[in-house]
Amino acid sequence: MSETTPEELPDDAPWWLRNRELLEPAVAATALLAGWLLQRNETPMAAWGTLYAISYVVAGWSAFAEGLRELRRGHLDVDFLMAVAALGAAAIGEYAEGAMLLVLFSLGHGLEHYAMGQARKAIRSLGRLTPKTAWVRKGNEFTEVPVGSIALGDLVRVRPAERVAMDGTVAAGASSIDQSPITGESIPVEKGTGDDVFAGTLNGDGLLEVKVTRIAADSTVTRMIRMVEEAQGQKSTTQRYAERFTRVYVPAVIGSTVVMATLPVVAGWLPWSDAFLRAMTLLVGASPCALAISTPAAVLAGVARAARHGILIKGGAHLESLGAINCFAMDKTGTLTIGRPALRRVITFAGSDEARVLRTAAAIEDHSTHPLASAIVGAARSRGITFAAATDAQAIRGKGMTGMVDGERVHLGALRLFAGDEAGRDANAPPRATPEASAAIASLEAEACTVMLVAADGKFLGAIGLIDGPRPEAAEAIAELHALGVKPVVMLTGDNEAVAQAVARLVGIDEVRAALMPENKIDAVRELQSRHGALAMVGDGVND
Repeated sequence: MSETTPEELPDDAPWWLRNRELLEPAVAATALLAGWLLQRNETPMAAWGTLYAISYVVAGWSAFAEGLRELRRGHLDVDFLMAVAALGAAAIGEYAEGAMLLVLFSLGHGLEHYAMGQARKAIRSLGRLTPKTAWVRKGNEFTEVPVGSIALGDLVRVRPAERVAMDGTVAAGASSIDQSPITGESIPVEKGTGDDVFAGTLNGDGLLEVKVTRIAADSTVTRMIRMVEEAQGQKSTTQRYAERFTRVYVPAVIGSTVVMATLPVVAGWLPWSDAFLRAMTLLVGASPCALAISTPAAVLAGVARAARHGILIKGGAHLESLGAINCFAMDKTGTLTIGRPALRRVITFAGSDEARVLRTAAAIEDHSTHPLASAIVGAARSRGITFAAATDAQAIRGKGMTGMVDGERVHLGALRLFAGDEAGRDANAPPRATPEASAAIASLEAEACTVMLVAADGKFLGAIGLIDGPRPEAAEAIAELHALGVKPVVMLTGDNEAVAQAVARLVGIDEVRAALMPENKIDAVRELQSRHGALAMVGDGVND
């Protein structure tokens, strides 16, 4: 209705401006009710007439403006019909009826904009994750420049705890990257030379130089926003039908009103006053308030009901199409799983026990803010295991950590820490992985675990399995979908194949597509649509 909708306003705009499209019908309805009460109590017309006028102006100004704008383009739309009907009601003295038409019409538009605006705001928040400037190498120095001026092939520096400004590949350095805004995966991914990184993701504790492979306008985040905005432009079948109907209905009502006002007078059947009264009565009675408010209200009710259960529905087209779904595609992390790692199981080796493994690991990980470290420390504390922080604790970038615990040199990390060239080199180096350690890793990975090996003074103490476990209700929900005849239920995830397959087995997923980026998920959805027809994509975050 207006050029700038509330969801397009900046976050620091006044609250009344951001909620204008719901406040307008509320204020207009209040003025209408007050005017009606004063009129019934036979107060002077100046009092209730002023309140009706306020209701007309507040609820109707945008309908009048839009109606006139479309009229200048040669179109008769529903805004024009509602505006003329309200004026017609006033012309025959039915001020309250005219105001009611405008209030209901304004409310319908407000509800529609509110429902769609919530999803748009969530999508826009993705764009705020991307820095506005970045440090670009110019000769032997780095200079801060706007991201819009960065070209393909430029080298961008990303310091620890900074967000990556541009899509690119790591040219130098290594670090862990939190990719949750892009892939939805909660566990940071280790990145080194040659690996891809994406704008909006969060760097860990390493210093990176990134060679730009996409300009800002074509970054993964920008393309995600663009794809969702295009999808939101799709209207439901009911909404499209209502719009086609009004294109015929509005001119028909206007034409009938003109005929009823003029024909009886020309033919000599009625005086002008009676003919005009009947014409205005027809105009007011034919005003499509129900048509204007019913679809937006139904869409809002469905979207709001879903939102109370944690479901984000992008628009009316998607809500209406749910009844015809043949196939469900589901994100993994945060949708099928809880969304944060927790201790699954500890496998101990000879001469050790679970308490010692957790105590030693927690002493090292207490120095780290990594989600896996937090899970290990939390598990130790929840079991009442006390530990003193390790000394000389150091991160071994991309592999794990080392430090001194109770006078022993401890190494903790993934298998690659114990399989590299330096493994077993000397007393201070991590020991080389044994068959027993490899078997423990295989056992835990079969349960969808991320595995950390713990070694002290060259001897393996145990293996810790951490898992972003399935939600308690996930298997039941998928079983209910199968019972309704929905098959297949497909997992689309950015996580690795082994973990994805393990989670799929636990919850009853029919098919798995792993290691996917957002654009790969789009391709997968299109391919599934071509095979199965109507499809629903279920995810917990705006990246989905």
